[in-house]
Amino acid sequence: MQDPFKGFNDDDQNNQNGNGPQGLPLPPNYATVVNADGNMRIAKVGFSWTMLFFPPFPTIFRGDWYNLLCILGIELSVSMLLVMTVNVNQLAQITSVFQPVLGLVWGSLYNMMYFKHLFNRGFVPADDRSRDLLMQAHYWSQPKEK
Repeated sequence: MQDPFKGFNDDDQNNQNGNGPQGLPLPPNYATVVNADGNMRIAKVGFSWTMLFFPPFPTIFRGDWYNLLCILGIELSVSMLLVMTVNVNQLAQITSVFQPVLGLVWGSLYNMMYFKHLFNRGFVPADDRSRDLLMQAHYWSQPKEK
């Protein structure tokens, strides 16, 4: 099968970016994690553009209900705080500034939140490349020996 990422970032002459499911190549900024049951998750490491432009959909598509409820709870709490403290005439202006700022916050944090939740559920990096990528992004640290 032809590598769809060849030429885009052609520093991978020996397929160092690992193989995904069915032998498909993974983009360089994607990591693979697995749990003891053999369940595999593949996700991007870094900024989430889909959370910036389409806020709740990445959590829904990934079945990440925990982080969806956390994000909705924080947004609801902040919105209630704004409604209680800000004058009604200024609320539309503040909301128009507030929503893009929240989009940047969720875009910056969501992929890290997703991986951290997976690690709490028993997932670990599937290969050395994923482990190195997750450690470089500070999403995962080597477990301490007991």
